[in-house]
Amino acid sequence: MQKIPQAVAMILLIGALATGDAAAQGVRPSGKGAVAGSTAVRAQAEISSLLHEFLSKVNDPAMHDRFWASDLVYVGATGVVRTKAEIMKSVREAAAKGAKYTDKDSYGAEDVQVRQYGNVAVLDFKLVAHSGDTTDYYRNSGTFVKRDGKWQAVNWQATKIEPPKPEAARKPTGKE
Repeated sequence: MQKIPQAVAMILLIGALATGDAAAQGVRPSGKGAVAGSTAVRAQAEISSLLHEFLSKVNDPAMHDRFWASDLVYVGATGVVRTKAEIMKSVREAAAKGAKYTDKDSYGAEDVQVRQYGNVAVLDFKLVAHSGDTTDYYRNSGTFVKRDGKWQAVNWQATKIEPPKPEAARKPTGKE
């Protein structure tokens, strides 16, 4: 069984915090339960498309450079905080070594939701990471800012979803 290289796994396993500035400014979110419009629909389509392109090109340093903003704060599933410069160094080193994934390695996104707050949008999704015969799941969220006509992630956070324990391994808590 092949494992996902730690650097790439850290990059993929992401999530975001931050909507306080938009809320404080009275910007209304678009998407579910909010004011909808053609701009919101376009932002949802653009960010969803960008996410899927990113997940299909995880070996490509140019894709990482496009996806991450220069002022990125990235918090991986282990709690390690990284900058775009650190991520780019890791991705370039892996590319220089010829790191490639096999046909059994793939990444997908489920339950994708995008909510827009002016020139800021929040992405939430479940990452599905296939590596050989193993599949892992992560809850991810990212905060994007639109600058110079393109969306880029400025904040990212990931949380691993632990597989459910078998019924026999569960201990009663008395709170059921």
